[in-house]
Amino acid sequence: MVDLSVCQTTVAGQWAGLSWRIYHLLIRPQLVMPMLAILIAAPWALKSWRWKRQASLAGALLLLLYSLSLSPLGSRLGGKGLALLIPADSGRPADAIVILGRGGDFRPSRVQVAVDLWQQQRAPLIFASGRGDAIEIGQMLEAAGVSASAIDGEPCSATTNENALFTAALLQPQGVNRLILVTDPPHMARSQLTFRSLGFEVIPHPSPVPDSLSFEQRQFIVIREWAGLISYGLLGRYFARSAETPAFSAEVTDGGPAQG
Repeated sequence: MVDLSVCQTTVAGQWAGLSWRIYHLLIRPQLVMPMLAILIAAPWALKSWRWKRQASLAGALLLLLYSLSLSPLGSRLGGKGLALLIPADSGRPADAIVILGRGGDFRPSRVQVAVDLWQQQRAPLIFASGRGDAIEIGQMLEAAGVSASAIDGEPCSATTNENALFTAALLQPQGVNRLILVTDPPHMARSQLTFRSLGFEVIPHPSPVPDSLSFEQRQFIVIREWAGLISYGLLGRYFARSAETPAFSAEVTDGGPAQG
């Protein structure tokens, strides 16, 4: 396990923390609805503007999509859409099981899934990735009976992109090429594509979303993951690339919760 003391704060990590606050604001209808209403009405105050109808229509469509995304139906459809992007576990053995962190509520189910896979001899190594999660996951794995020699990880990554970059930098030199990836279903599509871009063969094995989460928390995760899936695509993080040097000895890298 990489020592926590060598981890450095990164630009990506700072943005991940800020993005959580932004997302929390965006799912507050009392703030967003008035702004969308202004977007619909304001163009009509500009009598000479020829595009006012189109701008007002765009605002109306945004209002419709926003209302749908916050509804129970929209949340269910969004979650199912993300789940449909995940291929089934092929059952093949792998070089390592990689657990991505998402906070304390998610750890027990992820650890249990990883322990089951390890006991089935699907892979000889369990690697935990994520700031604020990796060390705790390692301790839980050992308490569950996994040999200490079969546990590794890094507690430095603050985003999904850093999960993949740091894991590749640490495991690929050891000959680890095929992974069983463990994370929740909404997060799996983006994670799988990001890890694949760094040359890993990825076998997805989702762990369940905790029952303890409220509807609002589940809704937030679905909205955030759709935004993350699209933004990572626009940033080119699904195309083939090489792993960068981890931010274990540098103050800042180019790139909270580890799922940014």
